Amino acid sequence: MKKLLYITASTKPESSSVSKQAGRDFLTRFHARHSDYETEELDLYGVDLPEPDYRFYSGWCELVSGPEYDALNETDRHSVDEMNRLCAQFQAADAYVIAAPMWSMSFPSRLKQYLDCIMLNQRLIRLSPNGVDGLLDDKEREMLYIQSSGGVYPKLIDWKFNYGVNYCHDLFKRLGVKHFYKVLIQGTDMTDIGPAKALACSQQDFCEVLEKFCGCIQ
Repeated sequence: MKKLLYITASTKPESSSVSKQAGRDFLTRFHARHSDYETEELDLYGVDLPEPDYRFYSGWCELVSGPEYDALNETDRHSVDEMNRLCAQFQAADAYVIAAPMWSMSFPSRLKQYLDCIMLNQRLIRLSPNGVDGLLDDKEREMLYIQSSGGVYPKLIDWKFNYGVNYCHDLFKRLGVKHFYKVLIQGTDMTDIGPAKALACSQQDFCEVLEKFCGCIQ
């Protein structure tokens, strides 16, 4: 069975998080078409996420093992184990959905911390004298990034403000994820729009992305 990894990065519960509500709605539609996929959910604010430390690495972006691992205290060994687990979980997925609010024109810090945990040498990347190569091109993978924002940024200039979306697009395309889609839910904090209307306004974008997303991973 194929795997979809659903990652959320909001401090709010789903009942009051626009990004999480949108992500749940997308998953419901997705599974109505693709019963052959199982979903793993990862709430970045609901887990004890490790904070990468130089002691955890034997070299640049490569986790310790053997005697170096054994020399760590129990807490640090747990952190290394969790980083290995998170990387393996991401590596095993065929599709990804990330749902996050815009914070300071980017994304919440927990998402960056998560990305730092999984960017491991010989796992998601390969370091060489010539630079960094992505290792996620071994199979067809897709990613949808759902972002909610309090303001509205016109499509012609949204790239100037959506640094978090742009960062994830560039990062995951470099890693080898072949198809990257985005849905921007805007105006959630504006009095003339608000959460419900913002979600309603994004429905057409969701429908278009769903057709492309489903078509690519059949």
